[in-house]
Amino acid sequence: MTFSIAGRCPKSGGFGVAITTSSIAVGARCPHARAKVGAVATQNVTDPNLGPLLLDLMESGMSASAAIEAVVKDRPFIDYRQLTAVDAQGRSASWSGKNILGTHGVSEQPDCVAAGNLLKHASLPRTMTDAFAANAAEHLAERLLRALEAGHQSGGEEGPVHSAALIVYHEQAFPLVSLRVDWDDDNPIRQLRRLWTDYKPQMGAYLQRAIDPTAAPSYGVPGDP
Repeated sequence: MTFSIAGRCPKSGGFGVAITTSSIAVGARCPHARAKVGAVATQNVTDPNLGPLLLDLMESGMSASAAIEAVVKDRPFIDYRQLTAVDAQGRSASWSGKNILGTHGVSEQPDCVAAGNLLKHASLPRTMTDAFAANAAEHLAERLLRALEAGHQSGGEEGPVHSAALIVYHEQAFPLVSLRVDWDDDNPIRQLRRLWTDYKPQMGAYLQRAIDPTAAPSYGVPGDP
């Protein structure tokens, strides 16, 4: 059904998530991140409430593992949930309930954690975290996307995926990167790659327009000098 990676860049301090699934609009409910706090993925039979809750607990000073432990304790239907988190110190943690669908797995590594369910093979998350680590010189969004691509290339889900998303938060309350493919019959990860390729060279200009419009480049559209 879903595989994802949540990650932190120790150089920039950014946090992000890349995720794909067989259902529609995964970006609407599963990836969560917050500047200077951490990144979270909520998946399997998803409860989107758990993403902000985990981020709130980490912002209060809890580690990723302590936050997950607090969230899952005595929570109704928690055995249907799969959760991952990376905190501000790069510590990773996860939860996979007893009712996770199909073949599932997790790989917790420094600065990243990958997880999935209904997978072709349980080692797929480790393939993703290895790819993330192997591209440490790249922008966080690129690292996350390469990890997602590596997971897909190594087998992916039992069935086809149809939506994908990529988010990165850096210093602002709003995302530096927020790209979604809500439905694609063929390959949403390939469409997500095209979106990132198009957005990457414009990313700095959009950030500058938010911080100081007087120093930002023009839009280059008709009517804008």
